[in-house]
Amino acid sequence: MDFSVLYIGSGQATWNGAVPLAKSGVKVGVIEESQYGGVCSNKGCNAKIILDKPIELVERIKALQGRGLDGVPSINWADLMAHKHELIVPQDHHGKQRLVDAGITTITGRAEFVNAHTVLVNGQEYTADKIVIATGLRPHRLNIPGKELFHDSTDFLSLAQLPQHMTILGGGFVAIEFATIASACGVKVDVITRGDQILRQFPSQYVASVKADLKKQGVRFIPNMTINSAQKVGQEILLQGSHEFSLTTDYVLDATGRIPNHDRLNLDTLGVSYTDKGIVVDDYLQTNVAGIYAAGDAIDKKTPKLTPTAAFESRYLAAKFMGKNDQPIKYPVISEIVFTSPRIAQVGVGLDEALANPERYDVSQVSYDGDWFRQVENENGAYLSLIFDKQANDQLVGAAELSHEADNTINTLVPYIQMKMTREALNDLIYVFPSIEYTLQRRLPLV
Repeated sequence: MDFSVLYIGSGQATWNGAVPLAKSGVKVGVIEESQYGGVCSNKGCNAKIILDKPIELVERIKALQGRGLDGVPSINWADLMAHKHELIVPQDHHGKQRLVDAGITTITGRAEFVNAHTVLVNGQEYTADKIVIATGLRPHRLNIPGKELFHDSTDFLSLAQLPQHMTILGGGFVAIEFATIASACGVKVDVITRGDQILRQFPSQYVASVKADLKKQGVRFIPNMTINSAQKVGQEILLQGSHEFSLTTDYVLDATGRIPNHDRLNLDTLGVSYTDKGIVVDDYLQTNVAGIYAAGDAIDKKTPKLTPTAAFESRYLAAKFMGKNDQPIKYPVISEIVFTSPRIAQVGVGLDEALANPERYDVSQVSYDGDWFRQVENENGAYLSLIFDKQANDQLVGAAELSHEADNTINTLVPYIQMKMTREALNDLIYVFPSIEYTLQRRLPLV
């Protein structure tokens, strides 16, 4: 065999495990057809955060007008985009160099399976004892007349000049985060969804608050609408949909979801099981074909498809391949966040689920309005929910927050939930004052 372990894809689901595996002496190869480091590093999470950060700062500065600050800075999109390129463009090189420095053989090109231990890249065959599919997701594109006029998330993250009027199709992470960014930069934004909900995986009451805030900024939501066609009319795009709907706009962002890349691997030749949501694996991340594994967003799974989850799976496989872990994968609690303004973050049992099951869960919901520490930044409309399991000695099993500091709060709570701490144990901790953590503890219901 050319390799002991061969990875297809070079993102988080690969390098987090491939690097320690190679450093342990295992012969590792990585195949990448696009940019090394994957979507998150090159055209996803990292780029989005760069664009989002100034907007977050501006919102917080607005809240302090007349409270020690005068004047609100404006967003210079051209400068911001230049800064994004400055940080992101080198990621491809850094991603490849990280692998090379670990002693990993890098192969650039598109891989197709020949058999369970062989792949073909650029006309050359490579063999491996184990092959890990870590090909991730790509943007879904609507298949309607005029679809070539639409743009996807990759296009938006490299947009040289903002349009005056942007129409976003979809109501998930990408759609609402980009609506937040564009609107804050002065763009007229419409969000069109096939259903009547956005951000379905987050607490409905917090989502409603974010939606109301976006509406105040001028974002228009058009629910229960199916777009059937698009055509160029002068310099604009005419969208037509159900119920005789029509709309002219300058720019259309297709944010209707993401789909796995397994359709490009020739899996049918091997009989590897998959669905339209990804590759089917067992509790050891192995497919139905011995020696072929999958990790990250390429998997069909209920577990959230997030960067940290992919990294966790990659480390699990590395430990398994090194003989350090022969147990099924056991996921810890997984936190997630949507970068709206304010943010919504959550971990563990969902708030909507807990509220629907009062016989099982005790939900403590509090408002930060009037809280001393939050008054420092004049933040209003921030909320926290803590979820305790009555059947497990009042163990903290979930939390959700709507605030500018939601990520910090939820990150504080992640280990508490993972360690199965009870309400009583949480009250025995002492934090630095003043701090978000101290404020959080003050909101804990007493035993």
